[in-house]
Amino acid sequence: MRQTDDGSGSSRTGRDESPEERADRQWGEMLQEVRVTQTGAQILFGFLISVAFTPRFAQLSATERTLYVITVILGAMATGTLIAPVAFHRFFAGHRLKPELDRAAARLISLGLVLLALTVGSALLLLLLVATGSATAWAVTGGVMAWFATCWLVLPWLVLSRARRRQR
Repeated sequence: MRQTDDGSGSSRTGRDESPEERADRQWGEMLQEVRVTQTGAQILFGFLISVAFTPRFAQLSATERTLYVITVILGAMATGTLIAPVAFHRFFAGHRLKPELDRAAARLISLGLVLLALTVGSALLLLLLVATGSATAWAVTGGVMAWFATCWLVLPWLVLSRARRRQR
């Protein structure tokens, strides 16, 4: 989409929509995106909580227990951060602050994705350390985290860069 100046000094995306309509559309799109990540984070967090109540938990080494605690904390933070846009929406409702809501929610969702990736990475590391007991767990986890970075950061950045070059 090409950006145009609407005469008000702000640039628009080439859609025939007011700033309020644009904010409403963006909010709806963000809600759809965050529904997927919220569900995944909540399920992962639920499973992480249950681990402490299994017989095998008592057999974890001190390092594995520390990693477990870090993983649970990251999971709680990811879940809270991904749910936070709902709280923002409740506070902002009726105050005509949808553009501000969109910007805040976008930042929270981005942070939530980082925390979710770290949660998945630390959970994977813990699982692989317990299952294999080998240093290979670190290498495999590093590879998976590199894959996350590629899929979640590098590829979108490349697509965006190419699109920007075509628009010039």
